Amino acid sequence: MQSVEYKCELRDPVLAQAVCKRLGGVRAAVCRQVDTYFRVPDGRLKRREVSSEAGEEPVEWFFYHRENRAQPKICRFTIYSEAQARARFGQAPPPLWVVVRKRRTIWVLGGVRVLVDEVDELGWFLEVQALVSPAQHVGVCHREIRRLLAALKPALGESIACSYADLLAQERAQTST
Repeated sequence: MQSVEYKCELRDPVLAQAVCKRLGGVRAAVCRQVDTYFRVPDGRLKRREVSSEAGEEPVEWFFYHRENRAQPKICRFTIYSEAQARARFGQAPPPLWVVVRKRRTIWVLGGVRVLVDEVDELGWFLEVQALVSPAQHVGVCHREIRRLLAALKPALGESIACSYADLLAQERAQTST
């Protein structure tokens, strides 16, 4: 599967969520996520654990490729169940890299998800994701993301090129020196 994604700092989470609501967005979920990233020779691999008021969701593994650039970008990914991940990557997981913990609020606006994230040790961020499909090709995804970013602009900070795992690893490297 593939999606178009964009990530940035979030200066005003309350305003961002008010804009989502004003645009007709539906708050689909509020949850805690723990993403455990592993060292792999190609792409990125993370194990995601999700808990919410409704309880814990089944663990999912995400293997993906995405460029590190501070603008909307294509992400190619495969989602595995725990059993599928063991079959694909082996019974013992690859070497651990970093664990990212966050509180995530998920807003759905048409075919786009807006993710308001409070990431432990890093702060507030916003992600916009549009799943590519026959009905929503890459060009439509880019257009919808640009439209939402324009509406959200007063709440946004700087664009982020990399993953939360990269940011957290950089932060920890700086504080340990």
